[in-house]
Amino acid sequence: MKKRSTLAYPCVVWILIFILVPMFLIAYYAFTSDGSFTIENITSALKNEIYLKVLWRSVVVAFEATVICLLLGYPIAYMLANMKKSTASLLYVLFIVPMWMNFLLRTYAWQVILGANGILNTLFEAIGLSAQNLLYTEGAVLLGTVYNFLPFMILPIYTVLIKLDKSHVEAAHDLGANGFKTFFKVTLPLSMPGVISGITMVFIPAITTFAISRLLGGGKFMLLGELIENQFLSARDWSTGSALSFILLILVLISLVIMRRIDRDTDEDEKGGKLW
Repeated sequence: MKKRSTLAYPCVVWILIFILVPMFLIAYYAFTSDGSFTIENITSALKNEIYLKVLWRSVVVAFEATVICLLLGYPIAYMLANMKKSTASLLYVLFIVPMWMNFLLRTYAWQVILGANGILNTLFEAIGLSAQNLLYTEGAVLLGTVYNFLPFMILPIYTVLIKLDKSHVEAAHDLGANGFKTFFKVTLPLSMPGVISGITMVFIPAITTFAISRLLGGGKFMLLGELIENQFLSARDWSTGSALSFILLILVLISLVIMRRIDRDTDEDEKGGKLW
Protein backbone atom coordinates (compact mmCIF):
# COMPACT_ATOMS: atom_id res chain seq x y z
CA MET A 1 0.00 0.00 0.00
CA LYS A 2 2.84 2.35 0.87
CA LYS A 3 4.55 1.55 -2.42
CA ARG A 4 1.42 2.45 -4.36
CA SER A 5 1.12 5.80 -2.59
CA THR A 6 4.79 6.49 -3.34
CA LEU A 7 4.15 6.00 -7.05
CA ALA A 8 1.53 8.76 -6.87
CA TYR A 9 4.05 11.38 -5.72
CA PRO A 10 5.10 12.47 -9.25
CA CYS A 11 1.44 13.01 -10.13
CA VAL A 12 0.91 15.06 -6.96
CA VAL A 13 3.97 17.19 -7.73
CA TRP A 14 2.73 17.71 -11.29
CA ILE A 15 -0.68 18.86 -10.03
CA LEU A 16 0.90 21.24 -7.52
CA ILE A 17 3.29 22.85 -10.02
CA PHE A 18 1.16 23.04 -13.15
CA ILE A 19 -2.41 23.32 -11.80
CA LEU A 20 -2.65 24.56 -8.21
CA VAL A 21 0.20 27.08 -8.33
CA PRO A 22 -1.05 28.78 -11.55
CA MET A 23 -4.61 28.87 -10.16
CA PHE A 24 -3.32 30.40 -6.93
CA LEU A 25 -1.44 33.08 -8.89
CA ILE A 26 -4.53 33.88 -10.95
CA ALA A 27 -6.64 34.20 -7.79
CA TYR A 28 -3.94 36.34 -6.15
CA TYR A 29 -3.68 38.85 -8.99
CA ALA A 30 -7.45 38.87 -9.52
CA PHE A 31 -8.21 39.79 -5.90
CA THR A 32 -5.29 42.04 -4.97
CA SER A 33 -4.12 45.52 -5.82
CA ASP A 34 -0.77 46.74 -4.51
CA GLY A 35 -0.76 43.76 -2.17
CA SER A 36 -4.18 44.54 -0.65
CA PHE A 37 -7.34 42.45 -1.07
CA THR A 38 -9.91 43.93 -3.45
CA ILE A 39 -12.72 42.84 -5.73
CA GLU A 40 -12.33 45.93 -7.92
CA ASN A 41 -10.52 43.96 -10.62
CA ILE A 42 -13.50 41.60 -10.97
CA THR A 43 -16.14 44.35 -10.81
CA SER A 44 -14.26 46.52 -13.30
CA ALA A 45 -14.06 43.64 -15.75
CA LEU A 46 -17.78 42.94 -15.36
CA LYS A 47 -18.64 46.63 -15.90
CA ASN A 48 -16.52 47.00 -19.02
CA GLU A 49 -18.86 46.89 -22.03
CA ILE A 50 -16.13 45.68 -24.39
CA TYR A 51 -15.17 42.81 -22.09
CA LEU A 52 -18.82 41.82 -21.65
CA LYS A 53 -19.35 41.89 -25.39
CA VAL A 54 -16.34 39.62 -25.93
CA LEU A 55 -17.53 37.33 -23.12
CA TRP A 56 -21.02 37.04 -24.61
CA ARG A 57 -19.59 36.45 -28.08
CA SER A 58 -17.38 33.66 -26.68
CA VAL A 59 -20.36 31.95 -25.02
CA VAL A 60 -22.45 32.22 -28.19
CA VAL A 61 -19.70 30.86 -30.46
CA ALA A 62 -18.98 28.00 -28.04
CA PHE A 63 -22.70 27.19 -27.83
CA GLU A 64 -23.16 27.31 -31.62
CA ALA A 65 -20.08 25.15 -32.18
CA THR A 66 -21.31 22.63 -29.59
CA VAL A 67 -24.75 22.41 -31.20
CA ILE A 68 -23.27 21.97 -34.69
CA CYS A 69 -20.81 19.35 -33.43
CA LEU A 70 -23.68 17.47 -31.78
CA LEU A 71 -25.86 17.61 -34.91
CA LEU A 72 -22.97 16.36 -37.05
CA GLY A 73 -21.27 14.11 -34.53
CA TYR A 74 -24.20 12.01 -33.33
CA PRO A 75 -25.26 10.76 -36.80
CA ILE A 76 -21.62 10.00 -37.66
CA ALA A 77 -21.12 8.11 -34.39
CA TYR A 78 -24.42 6.28 -34.90
CA MET A 79 -23.44 5.19 -38.41
CA LEU A 80 -20.01 4.05 -37.24
CA ALA A 81 -21.58 2.02 -34.42
CA ASN A 82 -23.84 0.20 -36.90
CA MET A 83 -21.20 -0.53 -39.55
CA LYS A 84 -19.07 -3.62 -39.91
CA LYS A 85 -16.26 -3.58 -37.40
CA SER A 86 -13.57 -3.49 -40.07
CA THR A 87 -15.14 -0.52 -41.89
CA ALA A 88 -15.93 1.29 -38.65
CA SER A 89 -12.36 0.81 -37.41
CA LEU A 90 -10.95 2.30 -40.61
CA LEU A 91 -13.24 5.34 -40.49
CA TYR A 92 -12.58 5.69 -36.76
CA VAL A 93 -8.86 5.96 -37.47
CA LEU A 94 -9.53 8.61 -40.13
CA PHE A 95 -11.24 10.76 -37.50
CA ILE A 96 -8.37 10.20 -35.07
CA VAL A 97 -5.49 10.92 -37.48
CA PRO A 98 -6.10 14.72 -37.75
CA MET A 99 -5.85 14.93 -33.96
CA TRP A 100 -2.26 13.69 -34.21
CA MET A 101 -1.37 16.89 -36.07
CA ASN A 102 -0.54 20.03 -34.12
CA PHE A 103 -3.61 22.13 -33.27
CA LEU A 104 -2.07 25.30 -34.73
CA LEU A 105 -1.13 23.57 -37.99
CA ARG A 106 -4.69 22.34 -38.45
CA THR A 107 -5.96 25.88 -37.92
CA TYR A 108 -3.34 27.39 -40.24
CA ALA A 109 -4.55 24.99 -42.94
CA TRP A 110 -7.91 26.74 -42.92
CA GLN A 111 -6.20 30.03 -43.75
CA VAL A 112 -4.97 28.39 -46.97
CA ILE A 113 -8.47 27.07 -47.68
CA LEU A 114 -10.42 30.25 -46.84
CA GLY A 115 -7.93 32.92 -47.94
CA ALA A 116 -8.57 35.42 -50.77
CA ASN A 117 -6.43 33.27 -53.06
CA GLY A 118 -7.29 30.08 -51.25
CA ILE A 119 -8.66 26.79 -52.47
CA LEU A 120 -12.33 27.68 -52.09
CA ASN A 121 -12.11 31.03 -53.88
CA THR A 122 -10.05 29.41 -56.65
CA LEU A 123 -12.81 26.82 -57.01
CA PHE A 124 -15.50 29.54 -57.06
CA GLU A 125 -13.69 31.42 -59.82
CA ALA A 126 -13.23 28.21 -61.80
CA ILE A 127 -16.99 27.64 -61.91
CA GLY A 128 -17.75 31.28 -62.73
CA LEU A 129 -18.55 32.64 -59.26
CA SER A 130 -16.98 35.72 -57.70
CA ALA A 131 -14.45 35.37 -54.87
CA GLN A 132 -15.92 35.56 -51.37
CA ASN A 133 -14.59 37.16 -48.19
CA LEU A 134 -14.37 33.95 -46.16
CA LEU A 135 -11.37 34.55 -43.90
CA TYR A 136 -11.38 36.81 -40.82
CA THR A 137 -15.11 36.48 -40.28
CA GLU A 138 -17.36 35.03 -37.60
CA GLY A 139 -18.16 32.14 -39.90
CA ALA A 140 -14.45 31.31 -40.29
CA VAL A 141 -13.98 31.23 -36.51
CA LEU A 142 -17.05 29.05 -36.07
CA LEU A 143 -15.93 26.72 -38.86
CA GLY A 144 -12.46 26.36 -37.35
CA THR A 145 -13.93 25.67 -33.93
CA VAL A 146 -16.28 22.97 -35.25
CA TYR A 147 -13.51 21.36 -37.31
CA ASN A 148 -11.04 21.19 -34.43
CA PHE A 149 -13.47 19.92 -31.80
CA LEU A 150 -15.82 17.67 -33.82
CA PRO A 151 -13.79 14.50 -33.02
CA PHE A 152 -14.27 15.20 -29.31
CA MET A 153 -18.03 14.92 -29.87
CA ILE A 154 -17.90 11.83 -32.08
CA LEU A 155 -15.58 9.65 -30.01
CA PRO A 156 -17.43 9.59 -26.65
CA ILE A 157 -20.80 9.05 -28.35
CA TYR A 158 -19.38 6.27 -30.51
CA THR A 159 -17.79 4.63 -27.46
CA VAL A 160 -21.15 4.52 -25.68
CA LEU A 161 -23.13 3.37 -28.73
CA ILE A 162 -20.93 0.36 -29.48
CA LYS A 163 -21.35 -0.81 -25.88
CA LEU A 164 -25.15 -0.60 -25.85
CA ASP A 165 -26.98 -3.82 -25.13
CA LYS A 166 -28.65 -4.70 -28.43
CA SER A 167 -31.30 -6.67 -26.55
CA HIS A 168 -32.96 -3.38 -25.54
CA VAL A 169 -33.40 -2.43 -29.19
CA GLU A 170 -34.63 -5.92 -30.07
CA ALA A 171 -37.11 -5.81 -27.18
CA ALA A 172 -38.46 -2.47 -28.42
CA HIS A 173 -38.99 -3.91 -31.89
CA ASP A 174 -40.67 -7.01 -30.42
CA LEU A 175 -43.08 -4.72 -28.54
CA GLY A 176 -44.10 -3.05 -31.80
CA ALA A 177 -41.94 0.09 -31.77
CA ASN A 178 -40.76 1.30 -35.18
CA GLY A 179 -37.20 2.47 -35.88
CA PHE A 180 -37.99 6.12 -35.19
CA LYS A 181 -39.63 5.42 -31.83
CA THR A 182 -36.96 2.91 -30.84
CA PHE A 183 -34.23 5.47 -31.45
CA PHE A 184 -35.85 8.23 -29.37
CA LYS A 185 -37.15 5.95 -26.64
CA VAL A 186 -34.21 3.56 -26.27
CA THR A 187 -31.01 4.40 -28.17
CA LEU A 188 -30.88 8.14 -27.54
CA PRO A 189 -31.60 7.98 -23.78
CA LEU A 190 -29.08 5.17 -23.28
CA SER A 191 -26.42 7.12 -25.20
CA MET A 192 -26.88 10.30 -23.16
CA PRO A 193 -23.70 9.75 -21.08
CA GLY A 194 -21.71 9.93 -24.30
CA VAL A 195 -23.65 12.98 -25.47
CA ILE A 196 -23.02 14.79 -22.19
CA SER A 197 -19.33 13.91 -22.28
CA GLY A 198 -19.12 15.17 -25.85
CA ILE A 199 -20.88 18.43 -25.02
CA THR A 200 -18.51 19.00 -22.11
CA MET A 201 -15.43 18.15 -24.19
CA VAL A 202 -16.47 20.59 -26.93
CA PHE A 203 -18.04 23.51 -25.06
CA ILE A 204 -15.29 24.03 -22.47
CA PRO A 205 -12.29 24.15 -24.86
CA ALA A 206 -14.37 26.14 -27.38
CA ILE A 207 -15.11 28.87 -24.85
CA THR A 208 -11.45 29.05 -23.77
CA THR A 209 -9.75 28.88 -27.18
CA PHE A 210 -7.68 31.81 -28.43
CA ALA A 211 -5.64 30.43 -31.35
CA ILE A 212 -8.68 29.92 -33.60
CA SER A 213 -10.03 33.44 -33.15
CA ARG A 214 -6.59 34.94 -33.72
CA LEU A 215 -5.71 32.96 -36.84
CA LEU A 216 -9.13 32.81 -38.49
CA GLY A 217 -10.62 35.97 -36.98
CA GLY A 218 -7.56 38.13 -37.64
CA GLY A 219 -8.20 40.30 -34.58
CA LYS A 220 -11.56 41.37 -36.00
CA PHE A 221 -13.49 38.75 -34.08
CA MET A 222 -11.89 38.46 -30.66
CA LEU A 223 -12.96 35.83 -28.15
CA LEU A 224 -12.34 35.76 -24.41
CA GLY A 225 -9.27 33.50 -24.60
CA GLU A 226 -7.57 35.91 -26.99
CA LEU A 227 -8.56 38.89 -24.84
CA ILE A 228 -7.00 37.26 -21.77
CA GLU A 229 -3.82 36.51 -23.69
CA ASN A 230 -3.59 40.14 -24.84
CA GLN A 231 -3.99 41.38 -21.27
CA PHE A 232 -1.10 39.21 -20.08
CA LEU A 233 1.32 39.44 -23.01
CA SER A 234 0.56 42.76 -24.74
CA ALA A 235 -0.97 45.08 -22.15
CA ARG A 236 1.03 43.52 -19.29
CA ASP A 237 -2.04 44.00 -17.10
CA TRP A 238 -1.94 40.87 -14.98
CA SER A 239 -4.71 42.05 -12.68
CA THR A 240 -7.28 42.43 -15.47
CA GLY A 241 -6.05 39.29 -17.22
CA SER A 242 -6.38 37.32 -13.98
CA ALA A 243 -9.83 38.79 -13.31
CA LEU A 244 -11.01 37.73 -16.77
CA SER A 245 -9.43 34.30 -16.26
CA PHE A 246 -11.23 33.93 -12.94
CA ILE A 247 -14.56 34.86 -14.57
CA LEU A 248 -13.88 32.30 -17.29
CA LEU A 249 -13.07 29.70 -14.62
CA ILE A 250 -16.42 30.35 -12.95
CA LEU A 251 -18.21 29.89 -16.28
CA VAL A 252 -16.42 26.59 -16.87
CA LEU A 253 -17.29 25.35 -13.37
CA ILE A 254 -20.94 26.32 -13.87
CA SER A 255 -20.97 24.41 -17.16
CA LEU A 256 -19.48 21.34 -15.47
CA VAL A 257 -22.06 21.49 -12.67
CA ILE A 258 -24.92 21.75 -15.18
CA MET A 259 -23.59 18.84 -17.24
CA ARG A 260 -23.04 16.78 -14.10
CA ARG A 261 -26.61 17.47 -12.94
CA ILE A 262 -28.04 16.44 -16.33
CA ASP A 263 -25.91 13.29 -16.29
CA ARG A 264 -27.13 12.44 -12.79
CA ASP A 265 -30.78 12.98 -13.77
CA THR A 266 -30.27 10.74 -16.80
CA ASP A 267 -28.79 7.98 -14.66
CA GLU A 268 -31.72 8.23 -12.24
CA ASP A 269 -34.20 7.98 -15.12
CA GLU A 270 -32.45 4.85 -16.42
CA LYS A 271 -32.39 3.21 -13.00
CA GLY A 272 -36.02 4.12 -12.43
CA GLY A 273 -37.10 2.59 -15.71
CA LYS A 274 -38.38 5.88 -17.13
CA LEU A 275 -36.86 5.20 -20.55
CA TRP A 276 -39.84 3.00 -21.35
